Amino acid sequence: MRILVTGHKGYIGSVMVPMLVARGHHVHGVDSDLYQRCTFGAPAPQIRETLRDIRDLTVHDLHGYDAVIHLAGLSNDPLGDLDPELTFEINHRGTLNVARLAKEAGVRRFLFSSSCSNYGASDDTLLDEDAPLRPVTAYGRSKVLAEQGLAELADRDFSPTYLRSATAYGVSPRLRFDLVLNNLVAWAHTTGSVHLKSDGSPWRPIVHIEDIARAYLAVLDVAADIVHDRAFNVGAPGENFRMRELAEIVRDTVPGSDVGFAEGASPDVRCYRVSASRLTSTVPAYKPAWTARAGAAQLYAAYKKVGVTLDEFEGRKYRRIDHLRWLMQEGFVDSTLRPTGKENR
Repeated sequence: MRILVTGHKGYIGSVMVPMLVARGHHVHGVDSDLYQRCTFGAPAPQIRETLRDIRDLTVHDLHGYDAVIHLAGLSNDPLGDLDPELTFEINHRGTLNVARLAKEAGVRRFLFSSSCSNYGASDDTLLDEDAPLRPVTAYGRSKVLAEQGLAELADRDFSPTYLRSATAYGVSPRLRFDLVLNNLVAWAHTTGSVHLKSDGSPWRPIVHIEDIARAYLAVLDVAADIVHDRAFNVGAPGENFRMRELAEIVRDTVPGSDVGFAEGASPDVRCYRVSASRLTSTVPAYKPAWTARAGAAQLYAAYKKVGVTLDEFEGRKYRRIDHLRWLMQEGFVDSTLRPTGKENR
């Protein structure tokens, strides 16, 4: 299959693309490469690519593909709050720009990277895809609006699918420390303390980035009408945790570490548990392989191998919001996050 992947140089894309290529797909990437200074360990293998912002694509850029995997966007709740209007411009309107161009170019399949942040604030209830969407951040609201806009474009010739990933974790060439398990393991490795900023009570579903990639591969392998205009939670059975449970897993993984709470820690308003049973029943080829314990061990081994220091952990290199602020401050990107042309190497 000929596949265009937006955001192919990002945290998930740099892991997904080699898996797509290994499966025999012909992959072309589109990315503005804002995080070229943020490589962790060995870089991802190179593929054919277009270095361009998704907001500036033309229909010519979408010709000749069987499917689009749309990963590009501002990538989590805190980053979305950096500039909420810009979040909507990129994650909502930018997504619909790519989708309209893809439809005009005759691309049949459109796999959209949505999020379980759409559910926002809930309780202990296990949520399926029909649960009310109550996003509490600009990031979550932008994903909900994008899904709604894509649904309006869906017809017999254009088939979008919405993959609502749980909170991602795992090692990537474009590693991020602003994700809960990645963050907690880094705290334990660099300070000896698994540092929780909340009181540890909120629920959060988590999923390894390789399992996210497996979900996309499996969805591509089924007929479009099976997943046409449908949402799927992407997670793994039994992988919903309270934050304090994740902290305890990390404590058990990193020798000599203990669990600590920030002064005055209170519950995080983001709290939800999700079921991925629709995906596993509709697309039986999707078989997640990772658990939180295995992921914590993978992260700890990688941090030790690369030699992650406290300065790196607290610095901007692996924290998206801090890195983007630095890019703007140094003039590498303008206020819309488009590259200015100043050499960013």
